[in-house]
Amino acid sequence: RFSLLLLNLEEYYFEQHTANHIINKGHKDERKFRGSLKICSKSIIFEPDDNIQPIIKIPLRDCITIKAPEDNEANNPFTRDTSGGISVLCSQVFLIKERNVIAPYKTIRGRTEHLFQLDVAGKVGDVVQTLHQLYRASCLDKMGDQAAMITAILQSRLARTSFDKNRFQSISETLHMECKAEMVTPLVTNPGHVCVTDANLYFQPLNGYPKPVVQITLQNVRRIYKRRHGLMPLGLEVFCTENDLCSDIYLKFYSYQDRDEVYFLIATYIENHIAEHTAESYMLQWQRGHISNYQYLLHLNNLADRSCNDLSQYPVFPWIIADYSSSVLDLTKPETFRDLSKPVGALNKERLDRLLTRYQEMPEPKFMYGSHYSSPGYVLFYLVRVAPEYMLCLQNGKFDHADRMFNSIAETWKNCLDGATDFKELIPEFYENDPSFLVNSLKLDLGKRQGGKIVEDVELPPWASGPDDFLQKSQEALESQYVSEHLHEWIDIIFGYKQKGSEAVAAHNVFHPLTYEGGVDLNSIMDPNEKVALLTQILEFGQTPKQLFTTPHPQRIIPRLKSLSRTSSHSVSLAESPVSPNEESFEDLTEESITLAWNNIAKLKLDKQYKIHKEAITGIAVPCNGSSVFTTSQDSTLKMFSKESKTIQRSVSFSNMALSSCLILPGDTTVISSSWDNHIYFYSVAFGRQQDILMGHDDAVSKICWRDGRLYSASWDSTVKVWHCVPGETLSNKKHHFELLAELEHDVSVNTIDLNAANTILASGTKDGTISVWDVTTATALHQCFFFLYFFAFFFCTDSRHLLSTGEDCCFKVIDVQTGMLISSVTTDEPQRCFKWDGNTILSGAQSGELLIWDLLGGKVTERIKGHTGAVTAMWMNEQCNSVITGGEDKQIMFWKLQY
Repeated sequence: RFSLLLLNLEEYYFEQHTANHIINKGHKDERKFRGSLKICSKSIIFEPDDNIQPIIKIPLRDCITIKAPEDNEANNPFTRDTSGGISVLCSQVFLIKERNVIAPYKTIRGRTEHLFQLDVAGKVGDVVQTLHQLYRASCLDKMGDQAAMITAILQSRLARTSFDKNRFQSISETLHMECKAEMVTPLVTNPGHVCVTDANLYFQPLNGYPKPVVQITLQNVRRIYKRRHGLMPLGLEVFCTENDLCSDIYLKFYSYQDRDEVYFLIATYIENHIAEHTAESYMLQWQRGHISNYQYLLHLNNLADRSCNDLSQYPVFPWIIADYSSSVLDLTKPETFRDLSKPVGALNKERLDRLLTRYQEMPEPKFMYGSHYSSPGYVLFYLVRVAPEYMLCLQNGKFDHADRMFNSIAETWKNCLDGATDFKELIPEFYENDPSFLVNSLKLDLGKRQGGKIVEDVELPPWASGPDDFLQKSQEALESQYVSEHLHEWIDIIFGYKQKGSEAVAAHNVFHPLTYEGGVDLNSIMDPNEKVALLTQILEFGQTPKQLFTTPHPQRIIPRLKSLSRTSSHSVSLAESPVSPNEESFEDLTEESITLAWNNIAKLKLDKQYKIHKEAITGIAVPCNGSSVFTTSQDSTLKMFSKESKTIQRSVSFSNMALSSCLILPGDTTVISSSWDNHIYFYSVAFGRQQDILMGHDDAVSKICWRDGRLYSASWDSTVKVWHCVPGETLSNKKHHFELLAELEHDVSVNTIDLNAANTILASGTKDGTISVWDVTTATALHQCFFFLYFFAFFFCTDSRHLLSTGEDCCFKVIDVQTGMLISSVTTDEPQRCFKWDGNTILSGAQSGELLIWDLLGGKVTERIKGHTGAVTAMWMNEQCNSVITGGEDKQIMFWKLQY
């Protein structure tokens, strides 16, 4: 029945002794109860073996005397037949769990004497000495002085002990490090010793509670996070699962160095097994529909230092539903949902106006809200029915007033909208599968409300048939299309760029400065009493999550004709909309065949290969009928290779300078080539001659694109130019007419460009590693990203939401087009010179000549295919994605086919 929750906040449990509690010694009604005497830093606790009897808790500050009576004392009840006795005279005692029922503590006031007879009489002297030391600490006036003295006692105990190596799982284990730390669980910490070997992480509690040693096998570790605990970067949390809310162990160290060394040892071990996930990598998975809204919020909470083991930093989830009165919940109506672009405090305009008036009149530091959206009190407000002992621990052995309890979903939502000081969000349990926090299954006596109604189960809205149905509908709401389209707005407020600074003021999202990371430097506060008071205030008030994003968060990509739903295990399933087979369009069938091709891209097999150039190949273009292949090369030639006759049918040299790229105009009658001689050449396939020259740049032309009658040319002269091209009449000598529509200025040479599917956005990559995203319709730059490297290539994905780049830094980088945010970076062993991708999978040509297939979300190579003998420098893929042609430094072109 004993648990660390019976201790006060910031209290330690040191040791226990088997003993008898003797009542009315020497009298007729003398009684003796066997049990365990526990010595804690601020109290003495006796746990009887008999469950009917209450646990006795004596606060040390309420003790009058603590002594071991001497045998020669007169009237001593121990003189005749008792040894090993300790007498405690106190003015107040708490009785807990009488008849083994969880209820508010019963307080007995007035002088009472308690006699404890230890089984091992020889320990009495040490125990009394320890109690006297702790009693002196508890009697100090100032909390800071108390904390300092107790910490000194604790550190002395830890220094006298060490990890018991007999607890190792194997005698062959190699010890890497040992240090002192505390295991953290909600509201309590337990001191002991940490040990890291080549196979395991161990924690041995100083008091042997709840078990002699906690062991984590390193091979099972899936995630590890550094944590901020008590405003200090001393925490470390280890997970052996990928998606669970709760960790396997949370440790708080006494020094940054110890924490970082343990982190390094574990991270080094697991990095060979698991790819490290960042907020950006989870964002990409979420955007592309690979993880649910619930899973994404869980991961963001984890990355922002939120933990189930720290109630002052418990995971925070949003209120989603705003309708708690209808009999049917309609998830197709926007008014069913809460406005996710505003914090809870700004949802009610009248209340916000009052708060803003007060804010304007407030001296610095200003804040809009006097309470936070997440705090230990709010978490336990929701969880009191399933975690009553935590509430009793937090509130000194009492439950809250019945009218202030979590009585009704609708009432709680209304109070969050209208209450003068209530701005709380929700917790993850509202979107999970366990409804026990809504039901008083423990039959707790939570009191009576003003109207005489007993507090029982939480009252649910009319649209929920029961607790399970309420959670099911809440999950459906969280994964609904409306929320998927707007969740990024809430992320901006809680984890993103609207959390701090001028954006927070504009979003009416300003809390007390002490709640923010870095809001106070505890190390700079010399007065221990001030430090303890400040820390207590912050931990009870709640803390703002660590800021994860400093630019607007991208929106989720909502699949066409598909809706996201989450199964009971929170995994994502894509359910097709009700469309009958005969309504399926040709486009849908094409999409299916493309998806099938990418799913099987690892089955790409080399069909044929031909050496057709004298230098590296720079461009590949194929007409619609696929009968021939046009290639450009650094040998300055454009060649036309016949697939049927397997011979070069045309070879044209426009100048003695290298050609950089080529493309075929619609109709397959004209091939355009860009050259290092600053020109763009138009070649007539029908007439076999140069048709025209566009002298549009002052330096080499590096890349060209053609869309809807417009030519886009990138050049080392630091420009990208947009041309409207009117073709000459085929049978006359009239030349093409070129009209310059736009000139996009850059600071340095432009290496590569690409356009989105709608031809409205152009991305350019420069020699100095800058990616610029341009609105082509207005010729203005939307975003710029600086990476300081040479880009080889980049392309928009099919939905135009993401841009993937590759360069000399051996990294694939995914950029969100909407916000310009770098949302993922995958490191490669060598430069990847060219690639194709579908948003999830990449087919790349490597510097070594291999073709590599990448799982972008997993950040790893799934297949390597032997290819060229030098770098792969050019790649073409057909519309169905089942045929590929590559060109390389080995002067060859290779034909690849998917073989299902």
